[in-house]
Amino acid sequence: DAENNYDKALLLNATAPYLLAKYAKKYKTRFIHISTDYVFDGKNSTPYTPQSAANPKNVYGNTKLQGEKKVLRCNKDAKIIRTSWLYSEFGNNFVKTMLKLGATKSSINVVFDQIGSPTYATDLAKTIMKMVDHMPIDSIFHFSNEGVCSWYDFARKIMEFSNLNCKVLPILSKDYPTLAKRPSYSVMDKYDIKLNLRIEIPHWEDSLKECLNSIKERLNDIDD
Repeated sequence: DAENNYDKALLLNATAPYLLAKYAKKYKTRFIHISTDYVFDGKNSTPYTPQSAANPKNVYGNTKLQGEKKVLRCNKDAKIIRTSWLYSEFGNNFVKTMLKLGATKSSINVVFDQIGSPTYATDLAKTIMKMVDHMPIDSIFHFSNEGVCSWYDFARKIMEFSNLNCKVLPILSKDYPTLAKRPSYSVMDKYDIKLNLRIEIPHWEDSLKECLNSIKERLNDIDD
C-alpha cells in the first residue's frame, strides 16, 4: 500500500520515528527503531553489513531509510535494528497466509528468485530486550534468523512442518508482478549484533517450528 500512499508512508516510517526519537532524547530515554532489509536494492551477492550502501527500490524502503536518517540525526544515542521477512503467530504475515492456503488449496505458486532470511518476531523481541539492557556503541545493526532461503523454500517448509499436502510450485518474480519492486537478494550480515550482545541466533527452520507449535497450541486452547 505504501506505493500508492507515499505521504502516509512518510508520516508513519519517517516523521513519527523522528518525533519519538526527539522526545526520547529530551527525556533521556533509550530509543530503538526497527527498520528493514528493503533499504537495500538486492544487487549484492554477499550479505549486507550495517555499513553497506542503502539504495531502496520501493516507497516502503525509501521512507524507512528516511526514518533511519531522521532518527540518528536528532538522537545520536538511538539504535536502528534492520530486520527481514518478519512473522509470528499473531497478526497477518507470510506464515499464517501459507497455513490458510495450505489448508484450502492443492497447490500454490511462490517466487523462488527472491532470497533472504526469515525472522521470528519472538527472537527479535528477545534481542531488543537484551539491547535495552546492554546498549552498544554502534548505531545500526542487522537481525534475522540464521540461514538463507527463497520464499519458495520458506513456503515448502511451512507445509512440511505443518503436515499439509498443498504442493508448492516455484515461479519467477516476473510471473507474479507486484506494485512494489522487491530486492532479489536481501540477506543481512549479523556479525555486529552477535558480537556486541554476545548472542546466538537460532536457525530459521528451528524458529519456524517453534512458531508453528505455538500456533497449534493456541488453536488447541481455543478448541478446549
